[in-house]
Amino acid sequence: MIEITTDTLEERIIKLLQKTYPITIADIERNLHVSRKQIEWMLQKFQVKGIVRLEPLPDKTYVRLLRTDFLFIGKKQPKTTEQEDHEEKTEKKVDYDSMMYS
Repeated sequence: MIEITTDTLEERIIKLLQKTYPITIADIERNLHVSRKQIEWMLQKFQVKGIVRLEPLPDKTYVRLLRTDFLFIGKKQPKTTEQEDHEEKTEKKVDYDSMMYS
């Protein structure tokens, strides 16, 4: 299983590749409105991990998605004040297991 963080360029590329085939790097650039350099960098990273295969032709490069076992996970959210208050109250409870209180 490959974990992909949501709300990232990685997620946007993977979801586009899941929806569209055949697709070229230029198509990805047009669809996602991201620079070609960023897309190529991310695709190289994916290729090293065995997620995609780049298929270069003289005038364009096609991208083939090789894996389908993705798990999209959210970013960790900061704790709310309410959660912090509850944790503080829980930590303050003292366990009186001594003989004096038996």
